[in-house]
Amino acid sequence: MKTVFSYAKPYKGLIIIALFFMLLELTVELFQPLVISKIIDDGILAGSQERIIQYGLVLVAMSGIAFVAGIINSYYAAHVSQSFSFDLRKAVYGRIQSFSLATFNKFPASGLITRLTSDVTMVQQVLFMGLRIMLRAPLLVVGSMVMALVVNAKLALYLVIVFPVLLIFLYIMVKKGVSHFSFVQLRLDRLNRMIQENLQAVRLIKAYLRGKYESGRFSEVAGSLKMDTVKALRVMEIILPILLLGMNLSLLAVIWFGASEIRQGGAQIGELVAIINYAMRMTGAFSMFSFIIMAYARAKASSERIEEVLVADDVREKEEAGEEQAIRQGEVVFENVSFAYPGAESPVLKNISFKMNPNEKLAIMGATGSGKSSLLQLIPRFYDATEGTVYIHGRDVKSWSLRALRKTIGVVPQQSLLFTGTISDNLSWGKEQAKQEELAGAAVKAQIHGTVERFPKGYGTRVGQKGVNLSGGQKQRLSIARALVRKPSILILDDSTSALDVKTEAALWQELERENATMLVVTQKIRTALKADRILLMEEGRISAYGTHQQLMKTSELYRQIALSQQEEEVDEYV
Repeated sequence: MKTVFSYAKPYKGLIIIALFFMLLELTVELFQPLVISKIIDDGILAGSQERIIQYGLVLVAMSGIAFVAGIINSYYAAHVSQSFSFDLRKAVYGRIQSFSLATFNKFPASGLITRLTSDVTMVQQVLFMGLRIMLRAPLLVVGSMVMALVVNAKLALYLVIVFPVLLIFLYIMVKKGVSHFSFVQLRLDRLNRMIQENLQAVRLIKAYLRGKYESGRFSEVAGSLKMDTVKALRVMEIILPILLLGMNLSLLAVIWFGASEIRQGGAQIGELVAIINYAMRMTGAFSMFSFIIMAYARAKASSERIEEVLVADDVREKEEAGEEQAIRQGEVVFENVSFAYPGAESPVLKNISFKMNPNEKLAIMGATGSGKSSLLQLIPRFYDATEGTVYIHGRDVKSWSLRALRKTIGVVPQQSLLFTGTISDNLSWGKEQAKQEELAGAAVKAQIHGTVERFPKGYGTRVGQKGVNLSGGQKQRLSIARALVRKPSILILDDSTSALDVKTEAALWQELERENATMLVVTQKIRTALKADRILLMEEGRISAYGTHQQLMKTSELYRQIALSQQEEEVDEYV
């Protein structure tokens, strides 16, 4: 919890103010029973109207001070907790954005969402409660005991005896609560993951009529969450009855022996009333403990989960020194590179070696699972090679700062991802300060400008979530335009023209051939591979063949089979 609550340090001054007014309110409340005892003993029983008025006015003034102090304390507690949660949520989100893919994949997306939402909210609530009631409750118990001892030590002893027993009981229940609520948060992660998967696959669920089946799965997961939550709450619900039992027994002892002391002259009625008042305040404070402990247990579990993100080991970026002197020559070299995903038993790439000169175009082909996309991910350093070295722009990729390296690379992923916003907003992802003419120019090259111009609002047309209101081909072309806007020296196209028709793809390649960029293109189409200077054929993580189309047709049986399996008229003119 230390790491998480360190984000409250900037608000140390406001926290001190909140605690000061909380202590002022508490101090006033602790002295109120003492004043009441004076009204009874020195006023009512003594028959002094003057004392009754005098102490009555004091009591009213103290109530007013407590009221104002409580309002000010609540204001500052709310301000600090909301500001803290904003800073914490921003820090967690920023940390997630800085993760390498290897680190990001350690956390399920649903778990990260839970950490950013309910976990942060839970910690925020505990901070507010800590400044408002969480610290106040135990101080009220201790303060009430001290004041009771001041009023009449003999009667107060019956309150003090039970306190250590209740304290040990509370400690045990806190430990159990933290354990139970940690498990509840894991169940919540699982539920969020299932909801996320179902919402993303809603079309598939409807197409296969699996709505009832998925509802059944949801009921099972939600039922498990319910049962685990009930178990955790059941543990917490035991606290209040036991605390109240202990305090009520102490209160009965105070009343019983207090009456005896009054008859014997060892105590006054006002003293007994004051001690009973303190006992009732302690009982009220103890009644809040079950709620406080439950909130603390959940917050501790949540803070530990947040801390996992904040302190996660990750690839450290190289310092940005010399970034502006980066040479954008576009050379790509793989030297005996092998790669295995973190936690995987066997490598997906084995002893890969090839060289691309600046502005050269390389088509990468191979069956599903042959390692094509994995190879591309080593270039922008989404992952680091397990063995061997990747050289980009003439330097070991690990010697680059990630920012400087990725500024020279344009990536079009296999799955076209667009964000909610206008078409201009999505294209500007490629270059944040790009002018409208640059966006339109990139769109022209990507063969999407004409389509965008026909939309009612043109480049101001809003794109739905994940581009739901666009076709697959339109999304692919916008993704390509987004990469072209930044004028990269290395352009990576990961099977990103699969939804384009022959005519559009041919026009796109005519434009790309004029680009001053080294291109790596994953494709399954021979007609696309023919546009490249060289072809790299992958098979089970190894390079099966490397060379021009003509060379591979002569030397690679696998490539020849792929070529012949596609349309003969596209191949014959190049054989």
